[in-house]
Amino acid sequence: MLININKAILHILDFHSGVTVFSQQELDRESNSVATFLTKHIEKAYSGQNAKSGTFHDTSKFNYRLADYLAGRLDFTSFSVFVAEAMYTAIAQSETLDSTDVIVCDVAIDGKPVIGILKCTNKVGFIHQVVQENEQFKNDIINHYAILPGITQRIEEYAFIDVDSLEIKFVEKKRSVNGNEAYLIADHILECSSRISPKGTLDLVNSIAKTVAENHGQSTVTAALKSKSYIVENTEVSDYLDPVELSKAVFPASPIMQQEYVQEVQKAGIPEVVKIDKDLAVKAGKSHKIKTDTGIEITFPVDYFESSEFIEFINNPDGTLSIALKKIGSIVNK
Repeated sequence: MLININKAILHILDFHSGVTVFSQQELDRESNSVATFLTKHIEKAYSGQNAKSGTFHDTSKFNYRLADYLAGRLDFTSFSVFVAEAMYTAIAQSETLDSTDVIVCDVAIDGKPVIGILKCTNKVGFIHQVVQENEQFKNDIINHYAILPGITQRIEEYAFIDVDSLEIKFVEKKRSVNGNEAYLIADHILECSSRISPKGTLDLVNSIAKTVAENHGQSTVTAALKSKSYIVENTEVSDYLDPVELSKAVFPASPIMQQEYVQEVQKAGIPEVVKIDKDLAVKAGKSHKIKTDTGIEITFPVDYFESSEFIEFINNPDGTLSIALKKIGSIVNK
């Protein structure tokens, strides 16, 4: 992933000390520290599969300000202050007053123009401090309340706006703002819709398959494995997943269960046709993990379920289940 930083600015919203500082100058893009921090975090966030997608509401103030900035009617600093002020107002009205450094950036990702908003919630950490007492230097350890995420960590809340298509993707947790559950960035800053993430979609369709199977007294393991197998196989021929076709593959002998599955998918807000990332589907579908009521956990390749050569599920006469693991050459402790 090639990331070029055109402009970036950082604003401080410190609810711990009550100090709010809106920067009047951009970050120095030539600084190695700034460049490393931004490129590493943007790469991790932008390539993640947990992001929800959305589009601007017709009344979105952010969309109007963005249009002004892109047209040159609004300078970058003023545009970023609008974002920071909106975030400050929303946090001030929420139950959790988390001190935050908000970074607004204008970047090119693989040649595509993108506006990024990174909400860096301050962490409490320890740093050293040099003080002078009685004409002697003393090294001390103190609490610091404004630690930024390290480059090995992920920023927990962020949004990216594709400048050309105005498509939005964001990651954040819901919080209580003015007594209502809401997304801080999506609802109070961007003012956009929210659609489930690719990873969330895969987790949800597999979960629904298990629920429907359980409702009809069938094996939840079989349903989950059939669901995963179909998703992986489908990505070989299409970038899109049709939940109706998935229901037929998971419950081929039961039109009633197929119908129930589709109904649950619709209730969950999953679209009729879902775009699926192939790499994500393959990664999520290559193995399956089960846990028994006796506390034993087993992870095995999904392909093994179709054959009893390596693993076999046995229904015992007393109603219990046994699992036989076969052709084991060695066991490694982990």
